Order: sequence, then C-alpha cells, then structure tokens
Amino acid sequence: MITRTVEDAALALTALGGPDPRDPLSFPFAGEDLLATVRASVRGWRIAYSPDFGGFPVEPAVGEVVADAVRALEEAGAHVEEVPFRLPRDQRELSDLWCRLIMPLNVEAIETLKAMGFDLLGEHRQQLPPQYLRWLEEGYRLTALDIAHDQQLRTEVFDAVQNVFADHDLLITPTLACLAVKNADDGNTVGPGTVNGVEVDELIGWCLTYPINFTGQPAASVPAGLSEQKLPVGLQVIGPRHGDAKVLTASAVLERIRPWRETYRLAAQRELGESGSRG
Repeated sequence: MITRTVEDAALALTALGGPDPRDPLSFPFAGEDLLATVRASVRGWRIAYSPDFGGFPVEPAVGEVVADAVRALEEAGAHVEEVPFRLPRDQRELSDLWCRLIMPLNVEAIETLKAMGFDLLGEHRQQLPPQYLRWLEEGYRLTALDIAHDQQLRTEVFDAVQNVFADHDLLITPTLACLAVKNADDGNTVGPGTVNGVEVDELIGWCLTYPINFTGQPAASVPAGLSEQKLPVGLQVIGPRHGDAKVLTASAVLERIRPWRETYRLAAQRELGESGSRG
C-alpha cells in the first residue's frame, strides 16, 4: 500500500489485517494496537544496516542519503551496525530468478484469457512490452525441474535474510540502487542497464525491494531525503517474519526525526519530464 504518513499505514493495516478462510496462507491477526506502535521507541534495538543489500551496486548519491538517514535511528537510541551480510547469489542471477518465478502465473493468466476469447499474444502482441514477451517465452519453456530448482534458490535467499534477525530487530537497506528514473512516454518504463559501473537488469535489477518478495518479511520504504539534484531517495525497513509492528515503529521514528512532509511541495513544483537516472 502507499500512504502519506506512517500513521495512515498503521490505520490501513488495522483495517485490512486478519485471516481469510478462503486463503490458506493467511494467519490470525495478533491483535496488536498498530497505532500504538507508531508512537513507540526504538531505544535499545539492534538494527542491521546493509548499504548494498548483500551485493547490489548502489549509486554513491543514493548511498550518501541513506547513510545519513540511518543516523536518525542512532539519534533515537538504537544500536545500528553495518553488517557483512551477503546474498547467496549474484544480483543478476537473483533478478533473473524473480522474473522466472512470476512467469508461471503469467502463463496461466494468458491461457485463461485466451480460453475466454481474449487472445493477447495472438491479437495484441504489439502492445506488450518486449521485455515481458521475452520472459513470457521463457515461462512457456520452464520445466517442473526448473521450477523446483528456482524454489531451492528462493530458500537460499530466505535463509540468508532470516539469519540477520537472529541478532537484530531490523534490517535497513536502500530502496533503489539509483536515483529516480524517467517514466517512458510509451508507458514501458525501465531503469538503467548499469548502476555504478555494474550491469544490472533494466527491469528490476536496480530495485532492492524484490528480494523480500522471496522471503515474506514485512518491509516499508520511507523517504530518506533528497539528493543534490533534489530527487527523492528511499530507505527500506525490513522486519522479521510477522514483525509488522517493528517496521511501523522504526518508520515512524524516522518520520518524526527526519520529517518528509515538505518534500511533497518540491514534488508538486517539479516540471513534468524531469528525471534522475537515465541508464
């Protein structure tokens, strides 16, 4: 969900949280007062900080803003330490893994629509982005063994991230590896092909958020500050499994110490078409 304040996020989660008997993966709501967590403290917490989320190239302009924002948690009484955390696979391999993992659902959707009389590939292929078509073709080629192997890789990522929480309450990383990217006129927006001199997948290789979709940890992206070009930079707060309250608490602390309300004014004044990273 996207909200303007952390309190709004807590209100939304309070309204939306809870089990659904139709969903076998849902779990009972713990009954926590999420609004109270917004007013809680991080004093004494142990917070892990990974400036590259275990192996992603990150632009210095992003890293500087995030590192400065992390100091706000120290000001609030938390013990923040930069951890030697490494993801088990290269970032390019992980971005490919993510694209493969979501393709079976896309193949199913394409075939379901075709059975209903909507042949997207046959009648509207030219309207689909070329990157999507490439991965969709890969999805049709995947075997059961391929999918099983990818799930093993996903488990490796889960184990690596989960191990951080054996000794820490939270994990902090940048949200993106680069500054804001320009929206394409044709709607097919992609990111840079290289970040800080390292080749990345232009679809998601510059996003440090997708690995958490492998693991199921709660996470939030909050404004960390502005670059010298006055472009917004995000900080990702990752909690342990079912640790939504901790994520809200830390996010609210950052909002109180480094309020971002004024950045909305800057966004409103920016001319449409201005951008940061171009690739």
